[in-house]
Amino acid sequence: MADSLIEIILFAPLAPLFGVILFWFIQLLFIESQKYLLSKMRSNHEPLCRFTNFLGVFFQTVCHALGYTVTRSGISSFYVNINYGKVSPKKEKKGIFEWMSNVFLFVGPFFIPSSLLLICIYFIANNCFDISTHAELIDLEYTFAGQMISFGTNLYTFSEGFFGFLFSINLLHPGHFGFMILLIFIGMGIRPSYIGEKKREKVDMIYDLKNIKNNILHKPLYIIVLFLMAYILFYISLLLQQGWYVALFSILGWISIVAIVSMIITHMILFLIDTTDEIPGYWKLAPYIVMIASYVSIRVLFLFFPTDFTNGASLLAMILSTILSVLILLKFKTNKFKTKTSMKSLSKRKIEDETDVPRRIIRE
Repeated sequence: MADSLIEIILFAPLAPLFGVILFWFIQLLFIESQKYLLSKMRSNHEPLCRFTNFLGVFFQTVCHALGYTVTRSGISSFYVNINYGKVSPKKEKKGIFEWMSNVFLFVGPFFIPSSLLLICIYFIANNCFDISTHAELIDLEYTFAGQMISFGTNLYTFSEGFFGFLFSINLLHPGHFGFMILLIFIGMGIRPSYIGEKKREKVDMIYDLKNIKNNILHKPLYIIVLFLMAYILFYISLLLQQGWYVALFSILGWISIVAIVSMIITHMILFLIDTTDEIPGYWKLAPYIVMIASYVSIRVLFLFFPTDFTNGASLLAMILSTILSVLILLKFKTNKFKTKTSMKSLSKRKIEDETDVPRRIIRE
């Protein structure tokens, strides 16, 4: 009983926090992978890299401005260009207000842009949001394991609804199409990739972690206060038998999942662009034409033969036809999957060359 009480008081509140940190680290890894892809494509797609860098700088600057707004410091100037963004407060505030503004600057870009997508999902696919505790978890709900299972269950329920929406999205619907564009933009600019005119090698995952660590160590008392507030919220939820605590961290987990999915989609787009660079001439445009034509033609076909899986089948046909067109073009328009001369011909030519070489007769 004493061990159970210690677990509830000390360790149970940490479970959802660990879950959020885990998904945040996954975000960092995807960001580094995306930065590598953009660096690789920079020589052939400088405008695209500059645009993604502008999106990242813009989101980061907006988050900083939001921090000044929340702390009531005000905004005297707001400046953004392709490589740099700066916000100046109207009132210089120190202490907790300055620290909170820096939190918005360093941590905000990972969560605030994705929260806009979460709001959109609420209006176009609100069946994703379900926070409940199963009957078999009631006895464990406020232990470390119970909190972790409740957190994971909420994330699973959201992911199931969110992926179900994505796999059946209607790209001919203005709202769904606008959501996909926003999803791609945020995936490309969750934080600056710094692939602009001056490449900054030091800006990477370690650089982000150092900034966050320095901000924490600068005022460790504020972190302690935040932990105390989290524990107090957990105890209130425990006393009132409500799931407020795990619900709060579940929302942060949902935001991370949306961010990760957006970056997975942008990875696919960047990989497609990088792959089609191998195709010469105007043939490299063919996969994009196939992508649009296949989706529209399948949707038109299902107008005459309606089914319950029209949207999903159209998306699947679009993806498969695009992949197939890329593979065919790589095979017949490049030397990606073939050599100019077959191996059999090369072997035959080598034998003929050897027989044509004049032989020297050595007489003793």
